[in-house]
Amino acid sequence: MAEEFLSRSEHETRRIARQFATTLQPGDIIALSGQLGAGKTLFMRGITEFFNCDEQLSSPTFSLFNIYQGSLEGEEVVLHHFDLYRIESLRELDAIGFEEYLSSGYLAVVEWAERFPEYASLYTVTISLEYVEGESRRIIIKRPAR
Repeated sequence: MAEEFLSRSEHETRRIARQFATTLQPGDIIALSGQLGAGKTLFMRGITEFFNCDEQLSSPTFSLFNIYQGSLEGEEVVLHHFDLYRIESLRELDAIGFEEYLSSGYLAVVEWAERFPEYASLYTVTISLEYVEGESRRIIIKRPAR
């Protein structure tokens, strides 16, 4: 099943991400894909805003992995955020325990997930952001049939 949205601004991209975040459950693993500058970090910011951990969000391109502590309706939420842009090999991912983190039961978002298709079967949702024109972006959210 796929949903498609058109965002005309950074604010709309974050709003769509917050709306998407309402559907997430512990253990969901989100693959976030798109060209450099397409809005992946903005989408991630919208997710962190929903879970009240947006103040912790740093530019992920400078770090491979961040753990955010948030909350939803008084319950603690832990969100693992990976950025695979600078990873060159499966060996590097194995060295940090990437697969173990993904199977930890926490929410996880993986930017640049398409770089390592070997892990595609682990993702519960795939989101791609595409340039349309100017500031506009097409956001496609795909969930496997259950």
